[in-house]
Amino acid sequence: MDLQDQLKNLFPDHVPSQEAEKSTESNPTGLQLNPIICKYEKRKGKPLTIIEGFEGKESELKELAKNLKKKFSVGGGIKNGSILIQGDFRDKIMQYLREMGFKTKRVGG
Repeated sequence: MDLQDQLKNLFPDHVPSQEAEKSTESNPTGLQLNPIICKYEKRKGKPLTIIEGFEGKESELKELAKNLKKKFSVGGGIKNGSILIQGDFRDKIMQYLREMGFKTKRVGG
């Protein structure tokens, strides 16, 4: 017996709204709803490409970062849910993400 069945037993007269049902559903298709944001910054004088807005599990984020670093032969890491790639690779990364099926958005110059 799951939580929904238990709630129905406790509150038999309650009819759940459609909004509540939509909010409890996760992204069943696994597709990105919002575009991944790709931006460029300089930190301590060195170029850095930042990829933000990935919607998925932490393990999937780590796998994506690993694939990007391997594909472009660069260093980088993950910090606060963002992928940091050393160097200015915005165009190449955006093209690679589009080929993988993600929507992307370029932020900044």
